[in-house]
Amino acid sequence: MDFLPAILILSSLLCSVSSQAPVVSVEPRSATVRQGESVSFRCQVGRGAQPIQIEWKRANNQALQDNVKIGPGGTVLTVVNSRPGNQGSYRCVASNSAGRSSATAVLNVKYAPKVRLTPAGPMRVRIGEPVSIECRAAGRPRPKMTWKRQGSTLQYVTQEINDVNTIQWAVIHPEDSGVYICQGENTEGVTEVKIDLIVEGGLGAPVATVSSEEVTAVEGHTVKMSCAATGSPTPVITWSKLRAPLPWKHTVAGGVLTLTSVGRQDSGQYICNATNIHGYSEAYTQMEVESPPYATCLPEQVKLQPRDSLQVQCLAHGSHPIRFEWSRVGRPSLPAGAETSADGRLFIAHIKQGDAGTYKCVATNHVGSSEAQVKVVVKA
Repeated sequence: MDFLPAILILSSLLCSVSSQAPVVSVEPRSATVRQGESVSFRCQVGRGAQPIQIEWKRANNQALQDNVKIGPGGTVLTVVNSRPGNQGSYRCVASNSAGRSSATAVLNVKYAPKVRLTPAGPMRVRIGEPVSIECRAAGRPRPKMTWKRQGSTLQYVTQEINDVNTIQWAVIHPEDSGVYICQGENTEGVTEVKIDLIVEGGLGAPVATVSSEEVTAVEGHTVKMSCAATGSPTPVITWSKLRAPLPWKHTVAGGVLTLTSVGRQDSGQYICNATNIHGYSEAYTQMEVESPPYATCLPEQVKLQPRDSLQVQCLAHGSHPIRFEWSRVGRPSLPAGAETSADGRLFIAHIKQGDAGTYKCVATNHVGSSEAQVKVVVKA
């Protein structure tokens, strides 16, 4: 008779297990991936009466997308080459004869901004009309949107409401013609969309245009910038430079600005102004002057004792990036143990008598190259 209570308890436990609904969990409970990456979620059943059927669903009851795969046994869900539309909740549902339970995993997909303009452009407007252009940028994290004009580094003050960033003019002027850029930026990248805004004249008002809005020149060369203007009577064309006077080596003839022997200090924004009795119009050219490197060595001569350390720095002024290369004059290679760095440093930890001589540094960029030498004397 002593066994009867134990049998009754065991029978009760077996009945309890056989009538128990599943208990499930999902690992991980949430995941964040970049667009194109893959991620897996595992559905784990803690307990419940067998057999247990497992099924994965979208939280909104939509069908699983074609890049969402279910592994053998149904416990693992994998999102392959994730895309923005995969973001959301995924629910693992476990069911048996006693009932069902579910657990949810959340997927976040980060992606670079996608930018769209309304209207798409090119956009033609009449002088004096109100103008507005809307920019929408989708992305995760939420992109920051900015407007700028091509050829200028200045950002425009705009209005942003409900993820729509709008640039607008209450009254458009001829000088507002140009290419405008809406930029969306987040941690995943930067996307730009351009629109060409064309302001058409009225009453003979001038409209100025430049042959090129961006110019890259090499130091010491001659640069020509051309400007033309429509209007009646024929507009008068003049040139100026933003926040600075024109270089002293310049001439203006027939709307063409000529700069002789340009230097890096001549970089900047140049403004063509066309004027007649009906008004004025401006057009802009951004010029960047690049220069070959000019190399120097510090120091230019070194006197050392054997086993002293040698450290020489090669410096170069010019357009970046600049590459440095060290060699030994009259020798096929540097001494054993010599170290060089990307910033132009030459280092020998323990110099020997045979390491004496002349060392040459060559600095190179995409414009040209320059060299400097250092004389190393090792005293006996």
